Parts: sequence; structure tokens; C-alpha cells
Amino acid sequence: MRQAFRSPWWLPVLSGIFIGTSYIPFPPWASLFCFVPLWQFWQSQDRLRPVLLSGILTSFIYTMIGFNWVTYTLHEFANVNWLVAAIGMLIFAAFGHLFVPIAGLVWFYARRVLSADRGISFALMAILTALAELYVPMLFKWNFGYSWYGAGLPLYQWAEIVGFAGLSMLTVLANLAVLYAWQQRGQRAGKTAAVAIVLGFAGLNAGGLWLKNWLPAADDALDVLLVQANIGNLQKQSMEHGKGYRAEILTQYFQATDAGLADNPDVDFVMWSETAFPALLGGEYNQSQYADLLQRFVRNRQLALLTGAYAKDERNAITNSLFVIDETGKVTEPHYSKTILLALGEYIPFADVFPWLKTALPMVSQFGRGPGPTLLLRLNGFDMGPQVCYESLFPEFSKGLADLGAQFIVNVTNDSWYGSWQEPYQHLYMTLARGVEFRRPVLRATNTGISTVSLADGTVLPLSPLDTSWAGSYHVPFSKQPASTFYQRHFHLMPGLLWSGLVLLVIAGLRAGVTKPGATVT
Repeated sequence: MRQAFRSPWWLPVLSGIFIGTSYIPFPPWASLFCFVPLWQFWQSQDRLRPVLLSGILTSFIYTMIGFNWVTYTLHEFANVNWLVAAIGMLIFAAFGHLFVPIAGLVWFYARRVLSADRGISFALMAILTALAELYVPMLFKWNFGYSWYGAGLPLYQWAEIVGFAGLSMLTVLANLAVLYAWQQRGQRAGKTAAVAIVLGFAGLNAGGLWLKNWLPAADDALDVLLVQANIGNLQKQSMEHGKGYRAEILTQYFQATDAGLADNPDVDFVMWSETAFPALLGGEYNQSQYADLLQRFVRNRQLALLTGAYAKDERNAITNSLFVIDETGKVTEPHYSKTILLALGEYIPFADVFPWLKTALPMVSQFGRGPGPTLLLRLNGFDMGPQVCYESLFPEFSKGLADLGAQFIVNVTNDSWYGSWQEPYQHLYMTLARGVEFRRPVLRATNTGISTVSLADGTVLPLSPLDTSWAGSYHVPFSKQPASTFYQRHFHLMPGLLWSGLVLLVIAGLRAGVTKPGATVT
């Protein structure tokens, strides 16, 4: 047994545990050294196979720890039993996050070509890991920067300079500094490096507080009522397949809204969640029975409403859309339709090429795509940046809204498919992160939680309860003409710096190779 624990394969296992237990909802306790064990294992290998396997092992373990909500999603969404859902989770854990083994693959061949010494080799690991984390596709595009926001550490304020992707890159690179300090721990250089890491971390947090305190004051404010009706998955699925529940769902939203208005009657508008309205809206569908009920409800209360609903595009495809309804009950246009669709949730990849996939996966919808971040929703003088659920994970999308002059971002979401422990908190902070990057409030209304508002300085206002019918009023200061952030103006700065660092490392490695004893310099 003692011999087994001495196996070097415990190093990638440790990295997997460190990463998995440092992501939301856990505190980022090991974020600054989570890759150190894996990188030490890589450095001792002279064959590709163990490098790839160790990368897959690390990814598998951290996915099982940090993203095990996929099991619940498969059970709820795909309607499979728990055993099949668990098998699906194992498959996802093996292939869902491949940036670590891909980084190992590229590093292995780069080290061989460059004949890199130990220092350059480790630096290559760090930069290639950071680049792979940025560019390798993931179904749920997370990064290490979000953990600092989830933990409330002020260094997340630097996202207005480098974005949360940039914070993630810096977190991965910090692992290189920790690795150096660990390897030189018995030497003065190692102790100096350790002190520098502590001081640097403290300085970044102090700088984050300074950035927050020096933000310009808001010059306007709004009052919004967020409504969370807590519609169950069975009801939503039955409604979407034409099997009823429309009247019951609409009644639940009416009742939750009236309960919220009883305590907070003076709001600028009410906000419902993704696909809250249980029927089609827009065009001819504004004359339907359920649309008429909605318009009368709004008109009788002189209430402006922002709601998710289904619509149809010019090709007659169903869209996941966001509508504004004014105090007179008029459905205003243009509405916004979701552009970035969730693979295997809202569309089937390659279904146009292989139509049989639609038959094989009947539970997956085939939604039409919207126009991207090309329009703002306008209501009562507010310029709102519309965003539906999954689109909040992509900073380039929110940048497009900020470039259009959005005063704040409105995000509607349905997280009822993911359980109540991990994913709702992960998705929450990943969504609110966009407000820090572009210094705009984010208003988030969900079906089952978590609904809330974050301010331009990143402050998160009270959270709604999970899996509960609820309505909450929020007073939201904002800027009428928000200035663009440094990150907004220099969106590709951090990736550019990382690529530049990689080029310099390659040059250094090549120079070191040709100047070794016995080499000929040409």
C-alpha cells in the first residue's frame, strides 16, 4: 500500500483534486498551485502516452468533482435513469475538458523540437496550458478567473482591465511562480519567490479595491421587479410538446408578479425568465388567446414587462426570444432571439448534414438563431442589452452589447435542468462577471433561481432562493452613457501577450539548442 502511494501517478490525481475543489461553489484555495503536481509529472516523462493519459486523468477527476451536475441534467433533460445518467457523466468527464491533455501534447513535441532546458520547459507548460484553456472548445465555457469573483476576493476587479479570461491566464501563470518557489524552497531564491507571490497576491487585491472605489458615480437609477415562478420541468416539457399546462404556467407568473407588486408597487418594469410566457409571441401570435391574457394583465396594471417567450423567425423556425411589452400591452419590436445555442440542448450539431440525428435525438430541439449582439431593447428610455441564458458565458457577446451603448444587461435564464448545488452558482457568477468586465449592471431573472442583480462595481445584491416561487424588487444605479472599459477597448490584449510570450520562449529555446556544446552556430 505504501509503495502504491509513492507512484508518480498520484501527481496528476492531486492536480485533478486541486482544480475540482477550487471551482465554484468551492473557494479557490488551490488555484495558484493546482497545476504544479501535473507539471512535475510531465517534466519527468520521455514518452507521449503518459503525458496524454495524465492530462486526461486530471481532467476526468476535476470534471467529476466540479461538474457532476451533468448527471442530474442527463437524468432530467434526456429522461434517462440514474445509471445511464451516471455512465453519461463518466463519458463527459473523459472528453468534456480536453484542454489539459492538448496542452500536454503540444508541450511534449515543443520540448523535443526545442531541446528546451528545465526552465523553458516549465514556462512552455504554463503558457500552453493557459492558451489551451482559452481556445479549446468546451460545452460549458468556464475559466479560473470566475473563482475569484465567486469567493468575493477584490482582485476580480481587474477584470475591467484583462477580463476574466485574462485573470484565468494570470492564475495559470502564477502556478509557474509557485512551482519555482517550491523547487527552490531550500534556497534563498525560493524563499524570495514565495514572499513575492504573497506580496503580489496582496497587491492585486489592494489594487482591486482601488479600482472599485475609483469607479465614476452612477447618474441614474431604475427599480425592477424580478419574478421567479419556479415552473417544474414536467410542466415545461409538457407545455413545449403541446400537452397543456399553458394556462397553469401563465397563472403562476401572474400570481408571483402580483405578490411582488403588493410589496413593491412602484417599479419601472417587471422581468420574467427565459421562455416564461408559455406560447408564441410576435407578429400574428400577438392575437392568440394567451397573448391576449398577457396583454390585459399588463394593461390593467399599467405595467411594463420584459419576458422570455418563443417566437418564429423568417424561416418559420422556433426561436428562444426576449420581448418588451409596454404599459399599454403593446408587444414592441424588434424583439431579440437567442444566437448562441446550446449544443445538444437547443440544436444538434451536424443535423443538417446527417438528418437522421434528429430522429435519433428527439428530445433535442432545433431552434433558429438570432442576429447576435446587434440590437438593444428599449423601454421607458432605457437601453438594455439582451442576453439569453448561455450567451452570458461569452464575453465577446457582451462586448458587442457594450459597444452598442447598453446601459445595463438583461439576462433571462432557466437553470431548472441542473440541480441546486453547483451549476446555479457557477452560471450565476459567470453571468454577473460580464458586468464587471464592461462596468454595467446585470439584471438576471431565472425560472427556479438564482435571480439577482449585480452592480457595475461587481456588488451582488441579495440572491433569490432556489426552487421557490419568488419576486424581488431591486434599486439599480447605472450610468446613462457608460464609458468603455480598458478590456472593452483592448479585448485581445491578454491573448496577444500570451502568444508573444510563447514566441519569445520558442526563440529562447532555439537559441539555447544551437549554442549547446558541440552545436554549430550559423
